[in-house]
Amino acid sequence: MKSTIVKFTAKPEHATSFAATLKEAQAATQKEAGNHEIKVFVSKADSNVFFVYERWADKAAIESHDKEPHTQKLMQIGQTALATAPDFYFLGDTNPLPDRSKSANADDELFIIFFIFKFDPAYRKQILAQFEDHITNTRKEEEGNILFDLYTVDGQEDTLAVYEHWRKESDVWDIHFHQPYAMKTGKLLEEAVDGDLKQYMNFVTEI
Repeated sequence: MKSTIVKFTAKPEHATSFAATLKEAQAATQKEAGNHEIKVFVSKADSNVFFVYERWADKAAIESHDKEPHTQKLMQIGQTALATAPDFYFLGDTNPLPDRSKSANADDELFIIFFIFKFDPAYRKQILAQFEDHITNTRKEEEGNILFDLYTVDGQEDTLAVYEHWRKESDVWDIHFHQPYAMKTGKLLEEAVDGDLKQYMNFVTEI
């Protein structure tokens, strides 16, 4: 399995129409044999910024997707609609592997985070080991957590990506960050990460 995250920044005057084009592409992508999941999000902080999360059977499925008419249409429209070139993150699974065994309840508010951060590569092994413990405990102990995955980024030894779903925002700030394993991770990241951690946090809403 291979996952991708793509970040699009639209020009304000094109944001609404580009969001509609993303949804059209999502519907077509869901019909592709190699696609296992695709979700489209908009940033809570900036309505011109969109994230697409995709999970694929393998790298060949991604290469096939790139040739599809709906993908080509999206990229063509993006030449006019986007303020900057898209940011593509081709991801690799880490331990524990991505887990989709939990699902949202009808009354969940849903708080979704993309945390894509850069760090001193000397800390890479230590960060991966700490997140393995962190994620294992979060999934097991915290009822408020629905999804918590960590990914490497192909070709970027100094970058990792975290993808999280929570039942409500307070599950993160009031409960999760006060757990011993989360506090240990936070302390490590404060040493290893370039700059303030908050600059790498993207809070999004699914559209």
